[in-house]
Amino acid sequence: MSASLPLIDFSNFATASTAKRLAIGQEIGAAARDVGFFYLTGHAIDPDLTEAAFAASAAFFALPQADKASIAIENSACHRGWFRIGGEVLDAERQPQGDYKEGVKIGRDLSPEHPRVKANVPLHGPNQWPKLAGWQATMQAYYDACECVSRQLMEGFALSLGLDADYFSPQLTLPMATLGPLYYPPLSGTDDGLSAGAHTDFGCLTLLAQRHIAGLEILNKQGVWQGIPVLDGALVVNIGDMLARWSNDLYASTQHRVINKSREARYSLAFFFDPDPDADLSPLPGCLASGNQANYPPATCLSHLLHKIEESFAYRQKRD
Repeated sequence: MSASLPLIDFSNFATASTAKRLAIGQEIGAAARDVGFFYLTGHAIDPDLTEAAFAASAAFFALPQADKASIAIENSACHRGWFRIGGEVLDAERQPQGDYKEGVKIGRDLSPEHPRVKANVPLHGPNQWPKLAGWQATMQAYYDACECVSRQLMEGFALSLGLDADYFSPQLTLPMATLGPLYYPPLSGTDDGLSAGAHTDFGCLTLLAQRHIAGLEILNKQGVWQGIPVLDGALVVNIGDMLARWSNDLYASTQHRVINKSREARYSLAFFFDPDPDADLSPLPGCLASGNQANYPPATCLSHLLHKIEESFAYRQKRD
């Protein structure tokens, strides 16, 4: 069964009138509350840049395994680099051997002299880049474009909650964002394996670029898995556990999975946008009624992410 997501036109959001920005914020809030997913058009990421990022991604995943392993995530102190098939375990109960996908984690590229790196803040440090001509420049440009869209979306979320558009700005001085090119080989035969196990995303919000081949499915409120068609030029945006926690579950972090039923390789570009490491995830203004208790214990962005990563990455489980 397929389902269409709410479609939000983000054209000129940054320069739109106050009334138009509020209207878009209300659309974002409605989708976040009801589905937790929506299509985003008019996001201003250059289609040529997106195509270049997809081409770079395919070139990397086509490399011999030994070449990919030269930037293996196991070698990184800050969770950056390539992970192999089975390296991420998103549905340990159904698929304990891990997901049938490969990926690369690309974070904010910080030098050893950066204050957060010198302070040994987890998940901060240099990326591992493959030795492919133009690869780093292309992925960095796409990362930067996604960060720009994400910052504007956070303004939309603020407006949806009746807050000032710049409410989140103090928590976004140097966000913990990660770009994840992903490769899903065709599932073999008639097995019932999962390309990516059922899960909710860890962080604040996710921007997902897809092309040609569908495979994303979300679990609706009736408990039915629904396929999400690929909409050319649109990003799929979804709410992660962190934003659900921050909103005290006003926003929905919806379970989803990927099943590549085609006979071709499936590629996607997932951009995970999270605030500064010390951002306080206590309920946002207006998200906790007077006299009620928060649904979650106190946490910061960093403590939340570390917990989620430790749960899902096989190499960390084996190491520990």
